[in-house]
Amino acid sequence: MPNFLTLKKTNCKNCYKCIRHCPVKAIRFSGNQAHIIESECILCGKCYVVCPQNAKEIVSSVEKVQVLLQSGAPVVASLAPSFIANYEGSGIESMRKALKKLGFYDVEETAIGATIVKNEYERMLREEQRDIIITSCCQSINLLIQKNFPAEMEYLADVMSPMQAHCSDIKKRMPQAKTVFIGPCIAKKDEAEYYSGIVDAVLTFEELSDWLRSERIEPEQEIDDTPESRARFFPTTGGILKTMAQDVPGYTYMAVDGVENCFSVLCDIESGRVHKCFIEMSACVGSCIGGPVMEKYHCSPVQDYIAVANYAGQKDFDVPQPAPTELKKHFTMIMPEIPQPTENEIRAVLRQMGKFRPSDELNCGTCGYNSCREKAIAICQGKAESSMCLPFLKDKAESFSDTIVKNTPNGLIVLNENLEVQQVNTAACRIMNIRAESDVLGEPVVRILDPTVFLNVRETGRSLRGERVYLAEYQKYVEYTVVYDCESRLLVGIIRDVTDEEAERQKKERINHQTVEVADKVVEKQMRIVQEIASLLGETAAETKIALAKLKESISDE
Repeated sequence: MPNFLTLKKTNCKNCYKCIRHCPVKAIRFSGNQAHIIESECILCGKCYVVCPQNAKEIVSSVEKVQVLLQSGAPVVASLAPSFIANYEGSGIESMRKALKKLGFYDVEETAIGATIVKNEYERMLREEQRDIIITSCCQSINLLIQKNFPAEMEYLADVMSPMQAHCSDIKKRMPQAKTVFIGPCIAKKDEAEYYSGIVDAVLTFEELSDWLRSERIEPEQEIDDTPESRARFFPTTGGILKTMAQDVPGYTYMAVDGVENCFSVLCDIESGRVHKCFIEMSACVGSCIGGPVMEKYHCSPVQDYIAVANYAGQKDFDVPQPAPTELKKHFTMIMPEIPQPTENEIRAVLRQMGKFRPSDELNCGTCGYNSCREKAIAICQGKAESSMCLPFLKDKAESFSDTIVKNTPNGLIVLNENLEVQQVNTAACRIMNIRAESDVLGEPVVRILDPTVFLNVRETGRSLRGERVYLAEYQKYVEYTVVYDCESRLLVGIIRDVTDEEAERQKKERINHQTVEVADKVVEKQMRIVQEIASLLGETAAETKIALAKLKESISDE
């Protein structure tokens, strides 16, 4: 299947919202990024609608259509009947004028094709006596059955969709024409690509609106009145049934919207409990007026339904009905590419996720999967990672942090803004001679510590680091580090017992003081000895001087 939905990796924030909303879990997470699994995707567009980061985008076909317009062939647009809800106040005539300015040869309503399809459904009910008929107008439902319920493909109406029936009718009337379908659906791009030769290109309403804005074209506010337009009801829930006679005896007629509801109905059919039913199925809640390209920017279910109901007529379009063989559509089973894991592989992954007993399987759905077992299967298939389990990560983080808190030699104490003890570890209890943590939890810190340090940090908002304090009541020296967490409004105190360090420091100070005193005494004694020696040397030198002077005088007399 071509990739019509792509991911902008830089935008993906790994929030798992897309997998939570994906009805078939066709999204793989690896490397902290979401990846769409094309072989499993039914192109319902849920991931595109719910992504808060706009990480999913639809591959544009505008350039392809512009090439068709430049080819010289007449290009006719088939406009989905939900357009009246998307382009409020603009009927088919005003839309025709706007699209002709873009270069289209003509614009017609897909509702013409819907009338053809409705007529074929009525013929099948009257003539073929089928047990169950599931409408095949919605390509996402077709893909859902082809990929997930292959046994129910026999019930899928082998009839063209309104888009195909209308574009076939256009090409029958204008053999040289190129056809472009415009609607609120992503899956129609896949349908046009798979059944080639009928629809040459598909645009979403979003693509058309962007194109019109770039050309500064605004559809006129003008509503036309066409009584023969009952098929305009098709884009609403039960809209197909509204156009049908529903007069074949023995059949139950019902409309189901939303993939989850369709999933449940298909499971009922698979169980063999459903018979003689004509079932209108739509992947989108509200049917096509709740389509992904409308829902993202234009979600007004009641207002949109009223717009469609007011625009629809009371009679059918007057169209020639093709032979049943011309409307035939064939479906093939699309086998999943990912094999199912064994029970032992599933259990091994559950153990890795910390799920050792059934009671450990919370099935909370935060990872996006409905149960822990589904998540384990996805991990086995390479679609998910163990880290996507929030309770597992929470338990792991708490276990890790608890191990650190309990085994650190430093005391930890957490206070709220009222300076009440919220948490205290074993080391802190040992420092402050607390028998058990429960004795002080919820109590004012003043019961065990002088609150001055914590008060100053709370008032100033500035952290205190490495301040030494003597706790007289405990006869211990400690080093305080107090941090104020503004977001949680908590005071975190780290208390390091430095009593031994302080005693060692004081011991060293005493030794240093004693050493200085001894050195001073030695120096003083040495100075005294030096002075005595100098005094003796001075007396000796004087006597020598006198003796020499007398000797000199006696020698001079001779």
